[in-house]
Amino acid sequence: MINITEFKHDLNLIRTKSPLIHNITNYVVMNNTANALLAIGASPVMSHATNEVAEMSRMASALVINIGTLDDQWVEAMIIAGSTARQNNVPIVFDPVGAGATSYRNIVSKNIIEACMPTIIRGNASEIMALANLMPVATTCHSCCVAPPSADSNNPTTKGVDSTIAPDSALEAAKSLSLSTKSIVVISGPTDYITDGVNVETVTNGNSMMTRVTGMGCTATAIVAAFAAVNADPLKAALHGMYAMGICGENAAAYSKGNGSLQINFLDELFNL
Repeated sequence: MINITEFKHDLNLIRTKSPLIHNITNYVVMNNTANALLAIGASPVMSHATNEVAEMSRMASALVINIGTLDDQWVEAMIIAGSTARQNNVPIVFDPVGAGATSYRNIVSKNIIEACMPTIIRGNASEIMALANLMPVATTCHSCCVAPPSADSNNPTTKGVDSTIAPDSALEAAKSLSLSTKSIVVISGPTDYITDGVNVETVTNGNSMMTRVTGMGCTATAIVAAFAAVNADPLKAALHGMYAMGICGENAAAYSKGNGSLQINFLDELFNL
């Protein structure tokens, strides 16, 4: 459950400290992500050159790794940046865009998780289920840790980068993934689920029109990173980031005429939050 006092505290920290958020993200959402981070009060940098990402990650307050538009050089940069961030205790938020759609995305996602050990993983239900099937099931006595449903390579649960299953169907997979990776796992959807493998938080704010704006999920990843930069508790940081996305999207949709105006109104809502 969201604690508004704690949420406001984190929001004020973002606006007073203006944490540097290093983004290695995709071409489609760079502008959206940068503007959203600026609107909430953070300082974005988009850097993916292999000869500078280590230095950038060391000075950043959080790192976003987003695999939306992949190539081998970017993957190398992601591994370098993520490994550096981990060594310097910089929180890492990983967005496995399209995981489950192709074998290349699956291999890259698994390599990033193993090399970088992300603090938070945020994806849609299909992506989270795909990741859970890639990672070994954690050995634990918790009753909630069950093997995720097996993936059928001939019947993928991801359509491009969109989910084809409901978030609640992926909750057990998210718990398993969280326990096996020691990451907080976030499932985005009509109800957002945030879990550490045992505890589960939910956010029910938002509006279906948000799904008609490209990159809203990627924006959520960046906003979660901004909160992770100021809150050492990654479960609360993820919860606060998803709440900010949900409440701003819900408020913006109330007076938007369509997805075009929603993009602008959403930024204004973040700015005035």
